Amino acid sequence: MGVEEEFLLVGEDGRPVAKAAEALAASGSSDEGGTGSLESEFMEEQIETATHPQSELEALAKEIRTGRGRAQQAADRVGAHVAALSTSPLPFEGTTVSSLRYLEARTAFGLTAREQLTCGCHVHVAVADDTEGVAVLDRIGPWLATLLALTTNSPYWQGIDSSYASFRSQVWSRWPTSGPARAFGSPEAYHDAVDALVATGTILDQNMVYFDARLSARYPTVEIRIADVCLHPDTATLVAALARGLVETAAREAAVGLPAPELRTELLRTASWRAGRSGLAGDLVSPTTWRPAPAHDVVGQLVTHVREALVDSGDLDAVTELLGRLWSRGNGAARQREWYAETGGDLSAVVRHAVEVTHS
Repeated sequence: MGVEEEFLLVGEDGRPVAKAAEALAASGSSDEGGTGSLESEFMEEQIETATHPQSELEALAKEIRTGRGRAQQAADRVGAHVAALSTSPLPFEGTTVSSLRYLEARTAFGLTAREQLTCGCHVHVAVADDTEGVAVLDRIGPWLATLLALTTNSPYWQGIDSSYASFRSQVWSRWPTSGPARAFGSPEAYHDAVDALVATGTILDQNMVYFDARLSARYPTVEIRIADVCLHPDTATLVAALARGLVETAAREAAVGLPAPELRTELLRTASWRAGRSGLAGDLVSPTTWRPAPAHDVVGQLVTHVREALVDSGDLDAVTELLGRLWSRGNGAARQREWYAETGGDLSAVVRHAVEVTHS
């Protein structure tokens, strides 16, 4: 498994600064991407890290922290800070990276592209082939909203409280191919669906198929894309462990012939919306009943669902400990609102606190 994290570049006043290209050049990064790299994202106010593939959770946790440190070293060269925030608490005007593809997207998608200064966390989990990958995609959909709830880290948007725990999920939902997908049943059906979306002429290419989980076009993995970037590196490690547990559980179910659940995209979309609205602070939609249930209970249902896979990978104790820390300290959305209250509504202070926790 591997983790890609997107971060904001911010200045001393907490506002996003358009220095990604300058930071990458100053640090000697090639921006060609790939594991272990630093690269730019859609906006000049962002920088992205990627771990190498890891089998052991402890090694992955170390690399997540190393990647954050490497990103800050690059930012240091241009007088900026790296903040694990999924949206900017302070007002911004995004600067699209000067690549032909991104500029075409800006022209084609207008305000949706111009406001796309959002940061996510993508977890890649290896699969044997596309057959196994599609079998996994057809089975993990009901649980993805719970991963979003754990990671919600974007309550503020353009200087105001959005009333959402993840406003990033609202901004991201503007893209035409974002959100949950139906069950496909076979690799052929999956690739036909991707080809059909590209053939509409609405999106530029297959890389703009932004399903909550998809087959990676770059690696032999399932890529789970629903999460906000996590404020604390521990949370990124937790989400990676749970994502691997979901993929392994689904692969085992497919291997023994258990049928995939019926995926009703209207319910999946509503469950994700609710997770983005309240995060861990309210009820979520339970994937076992499709009725509201306390967030703590739904997270427990997820752990129960993947427990056997966590035991076999040796991750159960770590997941239990990391979840305990998360419940104790609160996730990104909760902590941002706590800092805002403690500082009398100082969003610049919220960003400064976030920078500190990003590298904790």
